[in-house]
Order: sequence, then C-alpha cells, then structure tokens
Amino acid sequence: MKVLETVKSVTLGVAIVLGLFLNTPDAEASGNTEKLVVAGGCFWCVEADFEKVKGVVEAVSGYTGGTTKNPTYKQVTRGGTGHFEAVEISFDPTVVSIDVLLNLFLRSVDVTDNGGQFCDRGESYRTAIFPASPSQRRAAEKAIKEAQRELGKTVVTPVLDLKTFYLAEDYHQDYYKGDNLVITRFGPISQKNAYKRYRDACGRDARVKQVWGTGAAPFIK
Repeated sequence: MKVLETVKSVTLGVAIVLGLFLNTPDAEASGNTEKLVVAGGCFWCVEADFEKVKGVVEAVSGYTGGTTKNPTYKQVTRGGTGHFEAVEISFDPTVVSIDVLLNLFLRSVDVTDNGGQFCDRGESYRTAIFPASPSQRRAAEKAIKEAQRELGKTVVTPVLDLKTFYLAEDYHQDYYKGDNLVITRFGPISQKNAYKRYRDACGRDARVKQVWGTGAAPFIK
C-alpha cells in the first residue's frame, strides 16, 4: 500500500510539473475553452499564478459566492456581502485538464486555513472551488481527497455552487504586471513592483512552501 501511495504521489507531481512548466510561447490553444472559478485569497496572486500555465487562455479577477449584486472591492473586503475574491480561469481542455488545474490550485494555497489566506484575513479571502458542471464538481471533490491524503490533514477548502461571477474593477485586472504608478510607503512605484512587495510581505510563498514543501508547491521558485 505504501508503494502504491508513493507511485500515486510521484505521478501527481509529474502531472503538476507538466501542467505548469510546459508553458511555451509558441503553444496554441484549440479554441475550445472551458472555465473554472476558484478563490485563493488575493486574486492578484491567483491570476498571476495561473496565467503562467500552458493551456490557460486568460485569468480574470472578480467576486462570487455572495448575495450583493455588482459588488465593489470596498464592499467585498469590508465584509457582509458573502462574496469571495475569486478568479475565473479560461482554459483549453485539450491542452490542460481540469484535474491538473485543480491540483495546481490546491497546492498554491493554504488549504488548512478557513479564516482567510496568509496576511489577508476575513470571509472574502477564504479559499473555495466553484465548479461549473457536475463533472467539475466530481473532479474537485476527487482533488480535495487526494490533497488530504497527501497532507495527512483536513482540507477546509469547500466546493460551492457557482453563482454569478462579477468582474472586479479594471485596475485589479493584470495588476501583477501593470506599469501604472501607485503610491506606497516606499514612494510611487509601478503596480508590478508593488505586487511583488505585497506578495513577499504577505508571506504567501513562504506559507505555501511550509504547508506543501518546495517540491509539491508548483508556483514557488
């Protein structure tokens, strides 16, 4: 049994590595796209991670899971809307499978924390998977069970019904690579540099590495 579990773990690790690092500039999508919505704390970070993956056509930031219509960033982060900061991932299933995407997602967050993610606390920063179909739900539940076996800990990331996905404000989209200047305590710096400072200061990569280990955390350099 231990040998079988080791083989499964190695196979999963290979799939995750292939899902991420085969992202070559000349890769072309087939035009057949599906969507997966996930919440993983700060949507800038989730968007930045998944736009590196071969087969991902686009990742956009937004809000979902709550009851407030057309919510704003201030409303969502203040609390009371029920919404999560979420990312809608458009992908080509002939290039990257839903299973690989789900495994990448779970290993890019702290699945043991139900109070937020990293330095961002509160309901809007919790993790969740919002399947768009029964097959996506089955895949999500399977991925969570696999992650739980690998960690030997309870995975608190829920699988929730997909509700309306509201796009976040324009300035949130592709924030991680923006050149617009923002005012920080370090003075005016570009969005992309502000993002890098935020991600490091928030401890996202350090905590993911602590939870999963460097080898199983696909987006950690």
